[in-house]
Amino acid sequence: MASTLALIVAGGRGVRAGGGLPKQYRPLGGIPLLRHTVRRFAQHPQIDGICVVIHPDDRALYVQATEGFDLLDPVNGGATRQESCRNGLEALAAHAPANVLIHDAARPFVDAGTISRVIGALSETAPAAIAAVPVADTLKRADAENRVCDTVDRTGLWRAQTPQGFRYGKILAAHQATEGQNLTDDAAVAEAAGLPVMLTQGSAENIKVTTPEDFSQSEQTLQTAAADFRTGTGFDVHPFEDGDHVMLCGVAVPHTRGLAGHSDSDVGLHALTDALLGTIGAGDIGSHFPPSDPQWRGVDSRVFLSHAADLVTQRGGTIRHVDLTLICEAPKVGPHREAMRTRLAELLSIDIERVSVKATTTDGLGFLGRGEGIAAQAAATVLFA
Repeated sequence: MASTLALIVAGGRGVRAGGGLPKQYRPLGGIPLLRHTVRRFAQHPQIDGICVVIHPDDRALYVQATEGFDLLDPVNGGATRQESCRNGLEALAAHAPANVLIHDAARPFVDAGTISRVIGALSETAPAAIAAVPVADTLKRADAENRVCDTVDRTGLWRAQTPQGFRYGKILAAHQATEGQNLTDDAAVAEAAGLPVMLTQGSAENIKVTTPEDFSQSEQTLQTAAADFRTGTGFDVHPFEDGDHVMLCGVAVPHTRGLAGHSDSDVGLHALTDALLGTIGAGDIGSHFPPSDPQWRGVDSRVFLSHAADLVTQRGGTIRHVDLTLICEAPKVGPHREAMRTRLAELLSIDIERVSVKATTTDGLGFLGRGEGIAAQAAATVLFA
């Protein structure tokens, strides 16, 4: 049974935002707004799965915006937000989550602390909890001609945000019991069904992007935020054995000997795999592909590299550059360098100018200098935005 699932509501049309697309698919910093939102939940350690509610006409846009994420199947929304949420909740029944967090796709800046606080507030005695911020501005009530009638006491007033968290069975029953009432948020659904709703501290940055001005403000937020560049390193070595070629960076290089190892012993791909895993703190190649497991015997090492690259993408990373140094007395790397760069660029889906392959020797020193094997060291630079 999944503990906590996130239900992201993205079925609206977003006409006020302009731009010719539903706002959840408009680019924000060059990336669809929905992708920013999904990434926030995909990166949270307490979220066990994500389902997005979409408009039936937006399937292609959804697929493009969420490429690389491991999500539950999307659910078609309804005519109202309440109907869309009910459709999504009913679709989660097969997963039987303990909790569900319902979040607006148009809130791309929700932070991990807000998500954690909402989850932490849920219990059997507190079946509903929402992110919210206290009202800080002075509130005025106006008449039909926009003349101030009185000043409203803001004591105890909060601005509701999302995510709004619930014990799954409770909110599903509440939605089914209030069908057709067209309530404005899921907390209102819970209230109408008699469920107590707790308030947890939200964030002023957790804005709902609705208007063109909101998009402009959000673009500025992204531009001023420091880019999260991470660098990972990897090192690997394999001894020679009988053979007539070695695999280096996905290229078969003729040689008088081969490399010993459990897979195809591509020392370059192994080092680069560890470098990519290092950018997301995901252990090393051996923890993902144990050499004691017979299924990896003789396997093409591109499987390892592709796995690491997919994990980086799922965590919201974009590979910006890789740099690989092969250390050996023989074979000569130079004649094969461009083929290696081309192969690495293909495997990582990046421009070849972002791939560097170099070679050096140890001037006859050590086991490498004695021609007993080949080593490789790699560095990978990844942008997380």
